[in-house]
Amino acid sequence: MELNLNEAAAAIGYSYKDIKLLRHALTHRSYANEHNEKDNERLEFLGDSVLSVIISEHIFKQMSERTEGDLSKIRAVTVCEQSLAEAAERFGLNKYILLGKGEDKTGGRQRPSIVSDAFEAVIASIYLDGGIEEARKWVLSHLSFKLDEILAGNGYKDYKTMLQEKVQRGNTGHVTYETVSENGEEHNKRFNVIVLIDGEKKARGCGKSKKEAEQEAAKSALEQIQG
Repeated sequence: MELNLNEAAAAIGYSYKDIKLLRHALTHRSYANEHNEKDNERLEFLGDSVLSVIISEHIFKQMSERTEGDLSKIRAVTVCEQSLAEAAERFGLNKYILLGKGEDKTGGRQRPSIVSDAFEAVIASIYLDGGIEEARKWVLSHLSFKLDEILAGNGYKDYKTMLQEKVQRGNTGHVTYETVSENGEEHNKRFNVIVLIDGEKKARGCGKSKKEAEQEAAKSALEQIQG
């Protein structure tokens, strides 16, 4: 596909000094391999760290009554793959990601892992182009909806706790989680986890951390039990 960088920058909502950084941020590995370009994985690595600092500082200041444990959970929900993909969907980021032909044909443009990684790479591109204040403004503007949900008490759901409570109410057994695989480079891992109730496999989840994968597995198990 032909990428109109000015159109992409307008959709993203940031005016670049060096717009080549945006192209780099939107270049998925599959496209890079086909066109001998640099992919966005190093930018995604940096963006992940910048995002964590921005959100950590924000919730630390805004939620002074919350414990360290609460803050950790709130940050995890705000920066998880699903939240970032949802934020990216609001301004159509997936339309501008450069994908290889095979990846594009098999639905890569709608894959949350690809879209959330591009979102983090864009954060890094803005940080490198304009500094931490520009990155902060952009991140908070695009994730404010999620933070508002959390502040209203609607955004955070601890599916692991909910599953444990559901199982205990039913007088059934023990909930455990098992990591079945880890894929990807060290800075860009994907964890696959299964949840077991009394040793019986109930559901599977995946995520960028074991905790995120466990939450996804617990959510799927709850949907099965309640469905």
